[in-house]
Amino acid sequence: MSTLKSSVLRTVDIARRAGYSVQQVRNLERDGVLPPAMRTAAGYRIYGEIHLQSALAYRALAVGTGPVEAKRIVRAVHECPTSEVLALLDAAHARLDRERKDLRLAKEAAAAISAELIEDVRPSDSMSVSELAAALGVRPSTLRHWDAEGLAVPDRVSPRGTRRYSPAQTRDARIVHQLRSAGYRIDPLRALMPGLRRGHRSEDVGAVLADREANIEARSRALLGATVVLSTVLGGNQT
Repeated sequence: MSTLKSSVLRTVDIARRAGYSVQQVRNLERDGVLPPAMRTAAGYRIYGEIHLQSALAYRALAVGTGPVEAKRIVRAVHECPTSEVLALLDAAHARLDRERKDLRLAKEAAAAISAELIEDVRPSDSMSVSELAAALGVRPSTLRHWDAEGLAVPDRVSPRGTRRYSPAQTRDARIVHQLRSAGYRIDPLRALMPGLRRGHRSEDVGAVLADREANIEARSRALLGATVVLSTVLGGNQT
């Protein structure tokens, strides 16, 4: 028998208390995030406390892990052994931990790269696509993609359009590589890189990394809150 306090809730009650629309509540039930509701003789849904807690857990998890993984975890609470639920939560925490480590490395690398002085540049200091790709540990096609997106744009030094990266352009590619490794998407970087080339490198990179850190912190807090609610749901599922 469920250990959650017995209560009778309508669809609209779940919607209001969980911050969803009535249709969203029905969709969550359809997707297995909420256990199947009981029905009145007239066919109206009747929900209980376990449905509300499941909706609240999903809402927090969607912030912490994304909606797809959030559905997977809450469905597992209702359908799988507790050990499987804990494994999914451990994996979610591990992903956030990896993002934090990547962010720290990106901060250190961006600070070091931004502080580099470029003086007495010679033609021999430039790098080809294949040379730079090997130095960064990426594919040449990745550099060509960054070029097309305006992130790290090399010079064209022959009628055939052979790419050569100057030391400044190489530094741009290194910063892009670090920020991409830390989880940054192309669109924010496309907006960021022109400012970096105008001399606001360390300040702008620092602001972007600070935004990323705030995002990770918010998701980590949401995951912590979801874990507390899930513990209640797990207890309520025990007989």
